Amino acid sequence: MSRLYGDPIEVWVRDGQPARFVWRDRLYVVRQILDHWVVAREWWKTSETDPGERRFWRVEAAAGRDVGTYELRFDTASEAWLLLRAWD
Repeated sequence: MSRLYGDPIEVWVRDGQPARFVWRDRLYVVRQILDHWVVAREWWKTSETDPGERRFWRVEAAAGRDVGTYELRFDTASEAWLLLRAWD
């Protein structure tokens, strides 16, 4: 089962992919990228130069011994990250 969140997170990137993130004051280390996709929508554009992209990653990450699956989103216009979903 998964839960929706939409919480802002801080992300460290390595080689263009999330490597670590902080969510709810806990540090998560990405162990594996499970999936990656990009969605571009015209209505997401904030300017003529904005591609209107949202980049998504489904990752396996660990906070200490706790391992879970998380869906992260990067907004290219605002350069903000969100934790969208977590699986039990």
